[in-house]
Amino acid sequence: MKIDIILAGVGGQGILSIASTIGVAAVKKGLYLKQAEVHGMSQRGGDVQSHFRLADYEIASDLIPMGKADLIIAVEPMESLRYLPWLAKDGWVITNDQPFINIPNYPDEAALKAELDKLPNKVVINADQIAKDLGSARSANMVILGAAAPFLKMEYAEIEDAVRTIFARKGDAVVNTNLACLKAGYDFAQKNQ
Repeated sequence: MKIDIILAGVGGQGILSIASTIGVAAVKKGLYLKQAEVHGMSQRGGDVQSHFRLADYEIASDLIPMGKADLIIAVEPMESLRYLPWLAKDGWVITNDQPFINIPNYPDEAALKAELDKLPNKVVINADQIAKDLGSARSANMVILGAAAPFLKMEYAEIEDAVRTIFARKGDAVVNTNLACLKAGYDFAQKNQ
């Protein structure tokens, strides 16, 4: 078993929490993992991306070659498109459809949507609205993780358990909200892939 993932978004959107959650689930499952992160200007709304590799055998490199990523998991649509050169021909893009407009020349939203519509394997979800409806706008990243869960080659319960572990120190209310967001994303992906 092997899965290569590009995680992408803008600083403050929770990309590193997604990576931590997948990592905890992978370690509990006994998988090997390698990760390389580029934070950029993350504290100022700059792009954040991470190469994340999982396998049931030792992994030599933390970088994913171009054209070999199985998944792009993005919390921001432009950032999902930025990393398409890394996506394998049969790879999947899981992305939020809500832009984080952090630059003056941000692409036209209709043009972004048109580019996403061209992709054969995608789950495009309004994670911001789902998270807000479930009581925590800050949990859009967990909606995205839930939408990616069917493609992670792990049991959904393993990812749920990792969410409990990651957020336990913040209390039951935060854990339960994040689990609800995870489940909403998962249910959406099951119906829209």
